[in-house]
Amino acid sequence: MPDVRTIFADGILDASVTHGVARLTLAQMGPEGKPMAAGQLVMPLSQLPAFANGLVGLLKQLDAKMKEAQAQGQPGGASPATVEGATGSEPPSVPGGAFRFS
Repeated sequence: MPDVRTIFADGILDASVTHGVARLTLAQMGPEGKPMAAGQLVMPLSQLPAFANGLVGLLKQLDAKMKEAQAQGQPGGASPATVEGATGSEPPSVPGGAFRFS
């Protein structure tokens, strides 16, 4: 099995393109809520559109799952406005259970 490293990220701290290589510095929330570098994702610039489209596709599938859960009245399908203590800047809660996307 190939060596696979897992990095948890809350966002992107920095992004740059040099000599046809995209570098995304991933961020984690550190002490006192300040973002700090967690790792770097490096890929050929030519692959960045496919990567971004893959993430957009994942978000669309997640949105469909959340709407389906909402329609069925399942927990975790609530909109951010109905989640206690949620603000407009927080992402909606994810439907309960695990699922894979293709």
